[in-house]
Amino acid sequence: MTAANSLWTSDEIAAATGGHTNADFVVYGLTFDSREVGPGDLFLALHGENDDGNRFVEQAFAAGAAGAIVDTAVAGPHILVTDTMAALEALGRAARVRSKAQIIGITGSVGKTGTKEALAEALERYAPGAVHCSVKSYNNHTGVPLSLARMPRDCDYGVFEMGMNHAGELAALTAIVRPHVAVITTVAPAHIGYFASLEAIADAKAEVFSGLESHGTAIIPFDSPFCDRLASVAEAHGAQTVTFGTQSGANVCARDWVVDAETGGSLITAELPDATLCFALAPPGDHWVANAMAVLAAVQVVGADLAAAGLALAELSGLQGRGARHHIDAAGGEVLLIDESYNANPASMAATLKQLGREPAARRIAVLGAMKELGEGSEAFHAALVDDIIAAKVDMALLVGEEMRALALVLVAEPLAHRVEFAHDIGIEPALEWLRSELRGGDVVLVKGSNSIGLSRIVTALIGGDI
Repeated sequence: MTAANSLWTSDEIAAATGGHTNADFVVYGLTFDSREVGPGDLFLALHGENDDGNRFVEQAFAAGAAGAIVDTAVAGPHILVTDTMAALEALGRAARVRSKAQIIGITGSVGKTGTKEALAEALERYAPGAVHCSVKSYNNHTGVPLSLARMPRDCDYGVFEMGMNHAGELAALTAIVRPHVAVITTVAPAHIGYFASLEAIADAKAEVFSGLESHGTAIIPFDSPFCDRLASVAEAHGAQTVTFGTQSGANVCARDWVVDAETGGSLITAELPDATLCFALAPPGDHWVANAMAVLAAVQVVGADLAAAGLALAELSGLQGRGARHHIDAAGGEVLLIDESYNANPASMAATLKQLGREPAARRIAVLGAMKELGEGSEAFHAALVDDIIAAKVDMALLVGEEMRALALVLVAEPLAHRVEFAHDIGIEPALEWLRSELRGGDVVLVKGSNSIGLSRIVTALIGGDI
């Protein structure tokens, strides 16, 4: 490998960051986690709340790092800067400046990670090896510049996820990403504890349009009550607007779809301005139908191939913590485990419970963790889940987290059309113990909650061996 096909040379890093290098080197990857360092990587010594990245430089070199960005001189090839976080942002900006790729930025209250992954797969099918996207949920003030700085110098498409939980955060991120296309998947009461209203969340999401490149395109959810509000902001920034959704009138519309009884996915007919596309969508749920329309809209805007996108959507697999489906051996047969353990808010809870209700099952079991950052409305949002639970015909609900007490009180007090057994004040280990002892073949289990609740531990334990 040579400097020509490297990610960065030491001279380029020094020029981008204003730092000083003590040796010539080239790198082919970049990380700030010393546990992820591989041969030829650049290690970035960031300062965290509890850790100083400079402490791990020796470990990074031992793992094969070709160089490091540090704010304290070390033994080994390095770029010395005054502020390593500022250096990461500068490197991200430099990657964006040098790139000739079409850049797509994706945000939204729900669905941004899945839509990002689906769009990257659709573009990869069209242009193999020429697509770069942010990994995992690297969507904050650290993850976004890191994802940019990792972008190869010769890719054709860059797909970046951007998140926020306060006003002003997206404006800062989109100024770095400078997308040609900006997608808002949804506006929902995620993080509403930090906002005065849903309108305020919509306005914060619309900040993504402020960083659009000249003559850029805004892709907006037609089904949202805030569609016009978002469009007006986009147009004020000189953007063209394309709407997507499941309702008639959207520029990219799921005209009709049916659920595939065998796979749980959907068979969709989509109408676009100049095309009709019939395709299969692997991930189950109406929310994924809407996500797929956003993907098709972006594919068409950047001039990629719709047929290739349809093939990619048919082969999508569920993401860990965001819909991955596992089949587990249990007494009497298999159990279907649906892993939605990474995140939860009222909109995503409703969508996944609706899909649970569609799953053929001997029993439907919902392990539900508290939804965080809902502010003063938290109690009402949790209590309102009762309607979704009843509609899904949940047989057993294991409720984890103090906020779920509001739902437990409703389940106790209200006469319900469908009898729901439940347990509250149950921790991770008791919930896991119940599942291991009570699950039987034919059961379907949904595990969903905010990441901080830790329900992923239940998923990891269950898929680690037979019940």
